[in-house]
Amino acid sequence: MANPNIVSVTSIKGKTIGASLGTTSTAYVTNSASSSEVYKVNTIIASNVTASTTYQVNIQLTTSAGTFYIVKALDVPADSSVVVLDKNSNIYLEEGMILKAFASGANGIDLFISYEEIA
Repeated sequence: MANPNIVSVTSIKGKTIGASLGTTSTAYVTNSASSSEVYKVNTIIASNVTASTTYQVNIQLTTSAGTFYIVKALDVPADSSVVVLDKNSNIYLEEGMILKAFASGANGIDLFISYEEIA
């Protein structure tokens, strides 16, 4: 497993994904072990799409050392959005790392992730 030198990159591809979260931890961004890329996660936004219920969002990073919470049981009030991660606190997904998420209630939280695939 090697990570590319981000000083001498050959390509940077911007990506954005959106998903409606369920209650089971699910992979949303996976950097495979042989990708020869590093992913720079710039933004994660959790939006509560319900009118009356506060839901919690959980975001995890899985590495070779285990699974760790970026946020755990973070309240997202009804009809609101929470910026979990922005350009001032970005993270890198090295080869073999996975970004996962789940919520306290199915289909109550929409998650948006903006990241760059750097090779």
